[in-house]
Amino acid sequence: QVQLVESGGGSVQAGGSLRLSCAASAFTRTAYCLGWFRQAPGKEREGVAGIYTGARTTYYADSVKGRFTISIDGAKNELLLQMNSLKPEDTAMYYCVAVTAPGYTFPDLPGRLSAWGQGTQVTVSS
Repeated sequence: QVQLVESGGGSVQAGGSLRLSCAASAFTRTAYCLGWFRQAPGKEREGVAGIYTGARTTYYADSVKGRFTISIDGAKNELLLQMNSLKPEDTAMYYCVAVTAPGYTFPDLPGRLSAWGQGTQVTVSS
């Protein structure tokens, strides 16, 4: 079973940058889609950015377009999320997910054919 471990979260001021990493075992060969979700207190978990491993097509939530970039480092088996121009509303726990269900559509919440990391906290102060 794939195990995912996120890192790179932290506290920054508005306008700053962070890069999140998600390390996993060989998910680049088994996952259909990889993505980042986030959840702020009192809010539902939402898909932020996703990438389909075959065609490497990407999806971004409107709220992060132009600021966030998702990518895969195949050599390291890492999923990355570069976050620039951070805003206080980006504050949330960020989770990476690997989805093996064929035909899955990001940013729907994946079903049981998925693996989640434990999350990494991102806090942006104004």
